[in-house]
Amino acid sequence: MKTKLIALIMLLLPTWALAFTPVEGRDYRVIGNPAAVTDKSKVEVREFFWYGCPHCYHLEPHVKDWLKTSPENVSFVRTPAALNQVWEASARGYYAAELSGVLDKSHDALFDAVQVRKQRLFDQNSLAKFYSQFGVKQDSFNSLYNSFAVNAKVAQSRSLAMRYQLTGVPAMVVNGKYVVSGSDARTMQIVQALVEREKKALR
Repeated sequence: MKTKLIALIMLLLPTWALAFTPVEGRDYRVIGNPAAVTDKSKVEVREFFWYGCPHCYHLEPHVKDWLKTSPENVSFVRTPAALNQVWEASARGYYAAELSGVLDKSHDALFDAVQVRKQRLFDQNSLAKFYSQFGVKQDSFNSLYNSFAVNAKVAQSRSLAMRYQLTGVPAMVVNGKYVVSGSDARTMQIVQALVEREKKALR
């Protein structure tokens, strides 16, 4: 009876809650030149993504599930990748939406528009029209799109991606030290195992 109960509990646990030891070179890559994180009292998990990436879209629900159960003293940061001009346009739109206070409402909606409805929202004009449905006036959006604040955020995204030697997305970077690639639940299982490793170093 006890064995069946334990088996049932194990089935109900999230996959990342189970004992798991990721393997370097297979499950993650060690960053040769780690970047300092903003808050050293927390373990930073930074997600690099692009709205036009189907793998990023598939990873998104797993990220959300992980966030529901992620432990305290973890800092999660979404970072739109700006590895080329098309991706940079999406990154500028993301940061303009963030500064406009509509990111929480628009993030999933933009993913759905691009990945499900196959809308090509990859330039300033199309993004300005898209974000207008969330109350952002197009003139205001266009002003933010090339603003100093957005330029700085895009430059940081590009600089970090180069430092982490990213060649694609999605990419989850744990505490500026490890890069995890993938688009399924196992990806977040690996992330969580690395988070636990870094948490021990904080103690």
